[in-house]
Amino acid sequence: MRVLPLIVLAALAIPASANITPGQTARDFKLRDTDNNVISLSQYKGKLVVIEWNNPGCPFVKKHYNSGNMQGTQAAAKAQGAVWLTVNSGAPGKQGHMTGPEAAAFVKGANAVPTEYLLDPQGVVGKAYGAKTTPQIFIVSPAGKVLYNGAIDDKPTANAADIAGARNHVKAALAEIKAGKAVSVPESKPYGCSVKYTDS
Repeated sequence: MRVLPLIVLAALAIPASANITPGQTARDFKLRDTDNNVISLSQYKGKLVVIEWNNPGCPFVKKHYNSGNMQGTQAAAKAQGAVWLTVNSGAPGKQGHMTGPEAAAFVKGANAVPTEYLLDPQGVVGKAYGAKTTPQIFIVSPAGKVLYNGAIDDKPTANAADIAGARNHVKAALAEIKAGKAVSVPESKPYGCSVKYTDS
């Protein structure tokens, strides 16, 4: 019960609308997972972290989950030793909002493999990162720097048939990072449904 004030204080220190670009330091955050445990970004310091914004009701999210593309990308990241944090910033009463048990059921039903599924119903973390769409993905280096921000791929449609011919920006970035190379496409325009914040 003493953790909630810390989350509120963190929210007060973050601009209402921010944007984190590649090369900047990723902002630390604390959110509750599906079991109501508090998870922070800083607890994964020293590891590569992928952060995915999620709304199960969004057709663009369904494109990547129903096809298995998102789960495959999650698995590829985890096989590389990365941590995958899925964040839901949907506000109560808005499309995609879920309770912890509902989120756990979604993860199980979708055969998804995130390290954690985190709930951000007040949109504090989403706004701190400038998350605009679902899906939108950030990759954070072990040193805490943002290496990638943008779409999962270069086919901004809700048609799963387009996945086969798409460049998966996240998998490509992960491969370059593993090879010790700079990420060749560090930023792309995210596409999908707008994040359903309380004021949207």
